[in-house]
Amino acid sequence: MATASLEAQFVTFSLGDETFAVPVEVVREILDYAEAFKIPNGPDYLLGLRDVRGQGVPTIDLRLKLGMSKTVPTPHTRVLVLDVPMESRVLTLGLVADRVFEVTPFRRDQIEAAPDIGVRWRSDYIAGVVRREGGFVVIVDLARLLSREDASVLQSAA
Repeated sequence: MATASLEAQFVTFSLGDETFAVPVEVVREILDYAEAFKIPNGPDYLLGLRDVRGQGVPTIDLRLKLGMSKTVPTPHTRVLVLDVPMESRVLTLGLVADRVFEVTPFRRDQIEAAPDIGVRWRSDYIAGVVRREGGFVVIVDLARLLSREDASVLQSAA
């Protein structure tokens, strides 16, 4: 049996055909999708605010942030409410996912570094990659994905 120090728990979710994961400790809750209250002049990936237990939580379309097509909500679409540790504070945000799969453990020795493909591409938000049957799971480092400017915009939206 693996000890806690040898493995970590992750929430896995999909964006299109790709599978991603975030550490379970940053996930506050998972909600059914609902339209967010629009905020004028925000970045395109900022869908707006969502009321989560009396708190206005900025909600983002991660597909747009990663350069994919806009999310088209389905009955499987969910919002992961996350508490993301940033440099000087914790940023609470909603992240729209096409589907949430499960909480799963990954052994630390299963997690590989982001691949080097020999050209410049934005991979700094990839905390690691795990091989699974038929593909890969990309572990997202949300603090690196959200620039200081992004974090400021999202914080002020709340």
